[in-house]
Amino acid sequence: MYKGRCLCGSIQFELHGGITDPIYCHCSLCRKASGSAFATNGYVNTSDLKLNDAKSTLTYYESSEGKRKYFCSTCGVPIYSSNSAKPDKLRIRLGVIDSDIVERPISHNFISSKGNWEELDIDLPRYERHEPSRK
Repeated sequence: MYKGRCLCGSIQFELHGGITDPIYCHCSLCRKASGSAFATNGYVNTSDLKLNDAKSTLTYYESSEGKRKYFCSTCGVPIYSSNSAKPDKLRIRLGVIDSDIVERPISHNFISSKGNWEELDIDLPRYERHEPSRK
């Protein structure tokens, strides 16, 4: 079982099942929706996701007919997306999961659409906290 929540904690959830086909998506829609270089998403069974939204802050944006992106209306954190063509599956954002995730991403997708500033294989330094130059 996985547990997760949005940034403000209004939306909490449990996932009673696994995550399939997790990917790094570099498409322009995922970049815009995440505000970052890519989104890390994976499929879950709709019936496995148990939401607790006591303040009714979960809302959605319909990006195209039948495709909805669900997010917290208080903090703006994206939680999952749905597609009416696949009602038994949801695409969850792995970043909202607080538990250690067993599954690993299988691919980088839509790399021809990635930001021109994004380097997939660059050997950058890694830090436990902020970069040393940050005050």
